[in-house]
Amino acid sequence: MRLLFDHNLSHKLVRRLADIFPDSTQTRLLGLGQASDAVVWDQAREHALTIVTLDADFADLSILRGHPPKVIWLRCGNSTVGEVEALLRRHQEQIEHLASDAEAGCLEIWP
Repeated sequence: MRLLFDHNLSHKLVRRLADIFPDSTQTRLLGLGQASDAVVWDQAREHALTIVTLDADFADLSILRGHPPKVIWLRCGNSTVGEVEALLRRHQEQIEHLASDAEAGCLEIWP
């Protein structure tokens, strides 16, 4: 599964999680640091990326537009890069299940 970290999450997560989520990226790395949610959504859909965000906006888009792309909504608030990395590692199995679940469009992850 390839992840697209929203602008509110550090680009450092790409490297730190490459062992379990290879070929992931972050909006700023794609030149989309100031892009609208709609542009990020389209980029994720076109390139088979799962959006990872702290914002409810993408969860709402998932309900309105359906999937793909799928969304991982981190409900941890402002956290350090290490805390977000640990959270995603702890929930790796759930994240992988999201990819294979044809019905699910959004996964909420709580600390």
